[in-house]
Amino acid sequence: MASVAASSSISFAASFLKIKAFPLSPRFFPIRTLRCSVSSSSSEPIEFDISFAPPKPKPSSTHGGVTPQQLFIPWIVRSDDGTLKLQSQPPARLIHNLAIDATTQNPKKKDKSKKKQPQATSSSSATTTASSPASHSEVKPKLSKAARRFYNENFKEQPQRLSKVLAAAGVASRRTSEELIFDGKVTVNGILCNTPQTRVDPSRDIIYVNGNRIPKKLPPKVYFALNKPKGYICSSGEKEIKSAISLFDEYLSSWDKRNPGTPKPRLFTVGRLDVATTGLIVVTNDGDFAQKLSHPSSSLPKEYITTVVGDIHKRHLMAISEGTMVEGVHCVPDSVELMPKQHDIPRARLRIVVHEGRNHEVRELVKNAGLEVHSLKRVRIGGFRLPSDLG
Repeated sequence: MASVAASSSISFAASFLKIKAFPLSPRFFPIRTLRCSVSSSSSEPIEFDISFAPPKPKPSSTHGGVTPQQLFIPWIVRSDDGTLKLQSQPPARLIHNLAIDATTQNPKKKDKSKKKQPQATSSSSATTTASSPASHSEVKPKLSKAARRFYNENFKEQPQRLSKVLAAAGVASRRTSEELIFDGKVTVNGILCNTPQTRVDPSRDIIYVNGNRIPKKLPPKVYFALNKPKGYICSSGEKEIKSAISLFDEYLSSWDKRNPGTPKPRLFTVGRLDVATTGLIVVTNDGDFAQKLSHPSSSLPKEYITTVVGDIHKRHLMAISEGTMVEGVHCVPDSVELMPKQHDIPRARLRIVVHEGRNHEVRELVKNAGLEVHSLKRVRIGGFRLPSDLG
């Protein structure tokens, strides 16, 4: 503390006071009074004294029975009337709010690993200590809700319709599977199911068909490009002798050796080619893929090479381009082109591209133009073309 006494007021507009402070050192005597003067050009010098209070005595140690002086923290509090006042105790409202916050906060979770273990003998405690690392290694880390949701939406297989699961498992076609469900030959978790739209999960639900259980693991999705020869029909029925699916008998017979423990896929053709038409056809066991590929809304272009009997004139090309009626719908091809002649192929050929893919559409277009089809081959579906080296 310092008290300043002066005889008159001091104006610092024309002059200022410079006071330099030096750190005290034990070598110097303490200064009790400091004489200062302020001078300016317009007035006489003013002298005044600065007196310093003596230092406070240091508190004695507690060993002598005397406790040190208590430290007070000043609190500036606004009273109800709006005035500020200084007090040594915190306001009552603050203490009340702190008490409420302490009771409403969630208590900290206790660490389960710090729980006291029951007392045991020295041999049993040694066994427990030795087995504890193994028990910790077997505990799987818990994943967050966001991680589990991301896995379920992107990787885990969602429940599917019962008829679709039966078809994917190789029981029968989807239509035949629906007939089995309607006939009461399918049970789900021991309960008879008559609704093909029932959502099931093969990995969790127990499904039986005619007393045979469906495997939990479904066969993988496979896709083939087949160069169908002449004389084969696109049907997977067992009654058909020369079916396009019968060309995969050797591949399916060796499935268990190449894929042990994996169910065998049930293959079917995507779309159809008549018995006299050759060329590209897709074979798979993916029903969703087949639906997208063959549905008319996809509008995938299909390219055919037609070999005709006789010569082709301009009027024939004009008649094919105008289209014809097929199954009650007027079908117009996307493009018609006369291909150049080759030495090894004496007959004239046409390249015809359609997108509707109706039954016998290309044959009807050529027939309506007054031409006779000698051979018909499909070489392209959408962006996939039949490889030239595929036998």
